[in-house]
Amino acid sequence: MTENAKPASVDERHSRRMQRKKAIVDASIARANKERGLILVHTGNGKGKSSAAFGMVARALGHKMRVAVIQFGKGRTATGEELFFRNILEGDYHVMGEGFTWETQDRQRDIRAAEAAWQKACTYLGNPGYDLVVLDELNIILKHKYLALDDVLDTLQQRPDRQHVIITGRAAQAELIELADTVTDMQATKHAYQAGVRAQKGIEL
Repeated sequence: MTENAKPASVDERHSRRMQRKKAIVDASIARANKERGLILVHTGNGKGKSSAAFGMVARALGHKMRVAVIQFGKGRTATGEELFFRNILEGDYHVMGEGFTWETQDRQRDIRAAEAAWQKACTYLGNPGYDLVVLDELNIILKHKYLALDDVLDTLQQRPDRQHVIITGRAAQAELIELADTVTDMQATKHAYQAGVRAQKGIEL
């Protein structure tokens, strides 16, 4: 630095960093030139797996995409997303669970409900007219072996090329994670329930 030169200001250094970053990001975007249907898995013990999926439902609907939702393992209490999206999706929103497994306490009943929900899901997974299919809480069903994992994986691989699928629930199976294109593992750092706060409308329900 010469005697009369002034050090670069914070704003100038920031501008140069952002220019370098933009060049890197632009090059990365240019390399991502493929377009196809994706499998996305939302798993982990943290809150927000289904919430994130329904945020993507809203995004897809904003683009005039056709969406179907099948909820496994839920059904005794209407959730806010069901109350909102059921009317928008008309006949393409299906709540097909018998409630949480610790409430039903009936494995055969849970298996029958899972099989019925999966049959409904297959009608969408084989239909190229649907752009996005949400299989909410399917991971739990697979964890308990209520459905054959190989059958589920085969069906996902044979779906229409442009169809996206979102699968939610804790304990995603390793084989499903391997097949998926995008996997998000949501971790629980802190939750109000641990402090004795019950599930709240608009937050958990």
